[in-house]
Amino acid sequence: MRLATTLFAGVLLNTIGLTAQAQNTALNTRIAQLAAQQEGKVIAWRRDFHEHPELGNQETRTAGIIAAHLKKLGLEVQTGVARTGVVGILRGGKPGPVVALRADMDGLPIIESNNLPFASKEKATYLGQPVGVMHACGHDTHVAMLMGAAEVLSQVKKDLPGTVKFIFQPAEEGSLPGVEGGAKLMVKEGVLDQPKVDAVFGVHINAQTEVGKLAYRPGGTMASSDRFTIKVSGKGAHGAYPWNSVDPVVTAAQIIMGLQTIVSRQVKLIDDAAVVTVGTINAGVRYNVIPPDVEMSGTIRALNTDVQKQIWASIRRIATNIAESAGATAEVTIEPYVPVTSNDPALTARMLPTLQAAAGSGNVREIKAVTGAEDFAYYQEKVPGLFLFVGGMAKGQDPATAADHHTAGFHIDESGLTLGVKTLATLAADYLGAKKP
Repeated sequence: MRLATTLFAGVLLNTIGLTAQAQNTALNTRIAQLAAQQEGKVIAWRRDFHEHPELGNQETRTAGIIAAHLKKLGLEVQTGVARTGVVGILRGGKPGPVVALRADMDGLPIIESNNLPFASKEKATYLGQPVGVMHACGHDTHVAMLMGAAEVLSQVKKDLPGTVKFIFQPAEEGSLPGVEGGAKLMVKEGVLDQPKVDAVFGVHINAQTEVGKLAYRPGGTMASSDRFTIKVSGKGAHGAYPWNSVDPVVTAAQIIMGLQTIVSRQVKLIDDAAVVTVGTINAGVRYNVIPPDVEMSGTIRALNTDVQKQIWASIRRIATNIAESAGATAEVTIEPYVPVTSNDPALTARMLPTLQAAAGSGNVREIKAVTGAEDFAYYQEKVPGLFLFVGGMAKGQDPATAADHHTAGFHIDESGLTLGVKTLATLAADYLGAKKP
């Protein structure tokens, strides 16, 4: 009798599992159909945002369009989050966990060179300078895709066992110096609470990946990003009498060369990549005057926090000791900006079948880490997260010929946006519907 009962229970559980799987498959098929139907609308949104980009913490027009759309869908909408951010909450037809989907909204201070009917002609002021404004990193596509995913999921909400939180974030590219913003401020203001988020997903369009493809990596995926400044103080003199000086220019040059040994000789590069780049150096006002001081600044990139902190210590040691050897002093300031964007390994493994179902298993690939940075990392510090890349390059194009992100010629093939909508919506539905391990 016990054996029969056990067999019956096994059959019942198997039947329930197959039924749940069939329901999940049916829901994903419906999501794919709805995503395809959204294509024209998503492209139109993207073109509008592309033509009217806004710098970080100034995305008022963009935020207004997003909020109106989410309200029209019947979502609970919060505005003014982290200054200009928008949050929409979609409650499913059944109780369950909470999943967040995130898109960034800001453009960059770049004059667009593309000859498009919807090319940006916007102007703004940045750090006191007149600049052009351009969506040169694809944030216009991110907003449009997440708006599309919100519309898709709102049409199947009765089948969702849980809640979806849509996060439209300002200032991913950074705030002005001394101004807190972006994902860090959104987290500080409680975007992952009320209701408390269990997992967060984000996608980034990629101009060197073919449309129809997805790219991901478990663990450290994008680098931390820190800004450093070094002020070298010496003694000024007439350029004709350098022996009367403690030359901060020569000392700064030696420090710059010394910094190059951090990555080449001190970081174990077979484990992780790292970058130390000096981007600015300012000294003096006249060709025949040795100035009393020099200031330089640069960026630090690392793919794990141990290497990041090793680099911080090395910069301080090298700058201080080289300056001292020359009779000068060096004041080092390091400003942490973005942590490592690290995909939760268990969540990544759990959602890999979802990615393969969305794009086809042959169109999903694991990639090497990159030294670009993403403030999505702040969400991942609080909850498990997965950040991946959606193809935005025309089929058959050589990636070497595709304009890079953050350049005036940056361009996206819009036929890749539907996969982004489908992926976002399916990640949310599958996470909510799948049995937790």
